[in-house]
Amino acid sequence: MELAGGGVTEAPRARPAEFPFTLPHGLVAPDGTVHREGTMRMSTALDEIEPIKDPRVRSNPGYLVIILLTRVITRLGSLEYINTHTVENLYSGDLAYLQDFYQRINVNGHARLQVDCPHCDGSFEVEPPGLGG
Repeated sequence: MELAGGGVTEAPRARPAEFPFTLPHGLVAPDGTVHREGTMRMSTALDEIEPIKDPRVRSNPGYLVIILLTRVITRLGSLEYINTHTVENLYSGDLAYLQDFYQRINVNGHARLQVDCPHCDGSFEVEPPGLGG
């Protein structure tokens, strides 16, 4: 990109639209298939506001996370679509993992973790390995 004064600057880099994840346990389908690989997109303001209108959230605020994750998970294994029933049937460990993943991509704009090296006291970011193998 060239500026009016003749200077040149880099074009802004687009953020990734979706982030891949691997569930620690995976969703077990009725046929025994385990769905672990998925993608999540960054949320919008509407994703966070719209679920508040849902009567399930009004009667049980804990249900907010179910609806919110349903809106932003774009793929899980070979499932054709993601609905609230899908997220309701995740293991608790997978739900906690997805809540943490949601926070990382929406607060930091990436899925990397900030870690501190116990040997050199340095601080740096790492891509988390897939969990559970």
